[in-house]
Amino acid sequence: MATKSPTQTEFGEVSRIKGIVFKYVSFVASIVGILALGVLLAYVFWDALGLESAGTGWYLAYTGTLLVPLLAFFAYARTKPDVVAGAFELFSLTLAGVMLTVASVIILSIIASPAVWFAYFLTVVGPLLALFVYGQYEREATWVGLAMLVTLVAGPVVGTLGLGALTTVGALLGAPGVYFLSLVVPGAALSAYLAAERFDASRRVSLGIGVVVPVLAIVAVPVVDTVPAISRSVWLIALVMLGLPVGYAVANTARTRERRSAFALPVIAVAGFLAGGAIVDVIGATKPSPWLDWQYLTSSPSISNAAEAGLYPAIIGSIFLIVLVSVFTFVFGVGAAIYLEEYAPNSGVLGTVTRIINVNISNLAGVPSVVYGLLGLGIFVNIEAQLGPFTYGGFGVGTVFTAALTLSLLILPIVVISAQEAVRSVPSSLRQASYGMGATRWQTIRNVVLPRSLPGILTGTILALGRAIGETAPLIMIGAATTKFSPPAGLFSKLTAMPMQIYAWAFLPGEDFRYGVVAAGVVTLLVVMLTMNSVAILVRNKYQQEAN
Repeated sequence: MATKSPTQTEFGEVSRIKGIVFKYVSFVASIVGILALGVLLAYVFWDALGLESAGTGWYLAYTGTLLVPLLAFFAYARTKPDVVAGAFELFSLTLAGVMLTVASVIILSIIASPAVWFAYFLTVVGPLLALFVYGQYEREATWVGLAMLVTLVAGPVVGTLGLGALTTVGALLGAPGVYFLSLVVPGAALSAYLAAERFDASRRVSLGIGVVVPVLAIVAVPVVDTVPAISRSVWLIALVMLGLPVGYAVANTARTRERRSAFALPVIAVAGFLAGGAIVDVIGATKPSPWLDWQYLTSSPSISNAAEAGLYPAIIGSIFLIVLVSVFTFVFGVGAAIYLEEYAPNSGVLGTVTRIINVNISNLAGVPSVVYGLLGLGIFVNIEAQLGPFTYGGFGVGTVFTAALTLSLLILPIVVISAQEAVRSVPSSLRQASYGMGATRWQTIRNVVLPRSLPGILTGTILALGRAIGETAPLIMIGAATTKFSPPAGLFSKLTAMPMQIYAWAFLPGEDFRYGVVAAGVVTLLVVMLTMNSVAILVRNKYQQEAN
């Protein structure tokens, strides 16, 4: 007769006391970490905004008009996830619109002239948008993805070769005409598409929304001309870059009854600021003396007078840099991950090569940033090579293009690894079901794999870009300037970035530089980074909800 032997569980004996101790130790560690970070941020904001000079009346006024209503709103929304989601969307997309407007004005008006932008719009941006829209309506057109890739690679070359003739046409149109054709018209088409696809509007309503955008752009010009600080070009850029995200957030929040209470947040914020300012003026309370003000954001740096110090060239350099880095890393990082997971062989000699590549990518993710700086210095600055009739001598010391390529190399392994994990997490049963319906491999990747892996891809990209925007060592190694008194004027002009300028100010002897000016730079960098992250998180959550 067989006897049953006692079986031993996989985890062995579990101590309840150890579990309780681990739970509370983890809780205390989390609280300590959050408090330490909160104290550090509060200290930096305190110095940057000059709150130590504010009087008691100022604090009381804004506590009553702004802080208490905001706390009441948060307490009300705490148990209502729809209201929280609506408030976050309104806040994030408004910040995104502001950042897009600022970045677009910087890139399209300051760095590149309207005529140059028009040339590359005709050869790169316009064809890409047309192919994307066509691919949305013609799902069976498998050639669209390849056409977009060819346009992305060949478009800049064609635009550069035809720059003279195309810029002549752009100059004839003028800056407002260029922005109307390249921004307002595509923005109107995008508005009509979103109204039809996202909000299920009828064809008449969608066309009406598409017509309203260019009509508003023209009708509002006389009003805009009365405001000296806003030119026609800035108005057209802001109408698209700020108006579309805010309009989408407002429409998306208003159409759901449970989310409409979220409109209380912007009302409370605006009314609280206005009411607080009015009360402070009436009672004559002492206002703070912030280092972070309009003069700081629009002035060139100073190393002798803290009151005249500004971060304007570094802000433009950082925005220019992070835009290029995000494009390079997303295109090449996600493309490499898709190839390694979906196309690369897993067996034989080529399979061994694929495994070696994956191991090296994982190792490269842990290499110190200064090593990437040396790599960028060697590849993009110092190396000289003869490529047939062309002589490659690098892209210049401390230029925008050199810095963008170097930082892209730095974060590319992180993006590739996170994208691989996201693509790998898509169940193979979904791929097989797509193949069973007769879809090709590219159709399966585009319609099945990418939509479900995009939240994970964006998570890795967010973390990688957050690292890139705060890096200093690679920029020092490639010769980027610590202090520069003018913004970069193109891809091959020298730049400085916000971390570099903050680093330079931190070692100046004056306390005003080490505390006030540096703190204002840190807050500016945090605002740019958090805005970028909040937008990316919002897009990630949107795709995650659609995938679920």
